[in-house]
Amino acid sequence: MGVRAQVLGAAAGGGLPQWNCGCENCNLARRGEIPAQTQSSLAVTGNGMDWAVLNASPDIRQQLAATPALHPTGPRALPLRSILLTNGDIDHVAGLLTLREVQPFTLFATAEIHRVIAENPIFSALRAEIVERRTIALGQSFELAPGLTAELFPVPGKVPLYLEGDTVQTDLVGEQTVGVALTAGETTAFYIPGCALLSDDLRARLDGAALLFFDGTLWTDDEMQRAGVGSKTGQRMGHMSISGENGSMAAFAGLEIGRKVYVHMNNTNPVLRPGSPERAEAEAAGWTIGQDGMEIAT
Repeated sequence: MGVRAQVLGAAAGGGLPQWNCGCENCNLARRGEIPAQTQSSLAVTGNGMDWAVLNASPDIRQQLAATPALHPTGPRALPLRSILLTNGDIDHVAGLLTLREVQPFTLFATAEIHRVIAENPIFSALRAEIVERRTIALGQSFELAPGLTAELFPVPGKVPLYLEGDTVQTDLVGEQTVGVALTAGETTAFYIPGCALLSDDLRARLDGAALLFFDGTLWTDDEMQRAGVGSKTGQRMGHMSISGENGSMAAFAGLEIGRKVYVHMNNTNPVLRPGSPERAEAEAAGWTIGQDGMEIAT
């Protein structure tokens, strides 16, 4: 079999609805008029039995409970073999604290992301004799779970918000923000929940992929400003917008990718509303809008 993936959380940090937000989408979700979404995470398997989770969101307890394939098979037996972090953002690492219940798994990350985790003593709750921390170099192929190999590669991005200084570079290329290539059998899928720019190198890497999960944070760069919920643009946060001449829909035009799925959508993004013109435009361009519980096999 190839790569099988299940979206655990399709929303960006804060989820949908976000606890302190009264934007249109959040109010619709509270009333049950559009689907609520938890925070960004993906579960993957290469054999249907052994699973890895990409990014440990603050909603991971809820996400695991809603995913039968990840339920315990015994008193302390679990099909979860590993967690892989693509950056050090709070919405991708806070869930590690939920996984402190003396449960063995392997925590994969680059040296830079492991450094960020190690410097915060609260993460010592993941006891070293129980949870193995493995450092992965960029370009190194490794077994993420039985039947599933992975490779990390640099993606333009920035350091986590809590590490920002006076000057912030939003298109850093290194170990702080990475994408993941996942291979099982003859197929390869990619997971890139945060990306500031689709570089030529990245375009070449993704061309021909069977499946891609990609950063869909904002529809327009100034979306949060227009909605009155924030002062930052998407570029300032290290994310491409979906629409526009510099957006991801335009950037991916001409690439041969079997299936393209947007994930990590901000609560203000109009593509989260089924039937919206923006969602229809994205779907017409060949994109699927991810949602919690969505399962895709290559």
